[in-house]
Amino acid sequence: MQLLDRGKDHIVALFRIVVGVLFTCHGAAGVFGVLGGHSVKGGTIPVGQWPSWWAALIQLVGGALVALGLGTRYAALICSGSMAYAYFTVHQPKALLPIQNSGEAAAMFCWAFLLIAFVGPGPWALDQLRALRAKKEQQPAQAH
Repeated sequence: MQLLDRGKDHIVALFRIVVGVLFTCHGAAGVFGVLGGHSVKGGTIPVGQWPSWWAALIQLVGGALVALGLGTRYAALICSGSMAYAYFTVHQPKALLPIQNSGEAAAMFCWAFLLIAFVGPGPWALDQLRALRAKKEQQPAQAH
């Protein structure tokens, strides 16, 4: 178990990056009609269409922020909430269980982003670089 514990922080960072990239791709499929997504037959979701276009925009921007580790916890919380909304308004009315209502992806993204919001971004995040830079700027200049 010690071997697994040593890599924990790096696995958290990789998990965040992979989940963020996958979510960004899902959003890009809806907003831009790219990557072979199946959001809308023949391409993009009409701009401003509620809730589909807004959900795709959250996926695109929120996923990118999470992948980069920028404003990670807030972005992940918004992404999680959007997937909870999607699950309960789109999927759950069709059937009780995710396997029955095609809501597995929404449920998994919801819980993955909630986990990221609580555990943080891990070591490879732009938030970490910003914190280091701010800390460095606050240190008084040393005389040589």
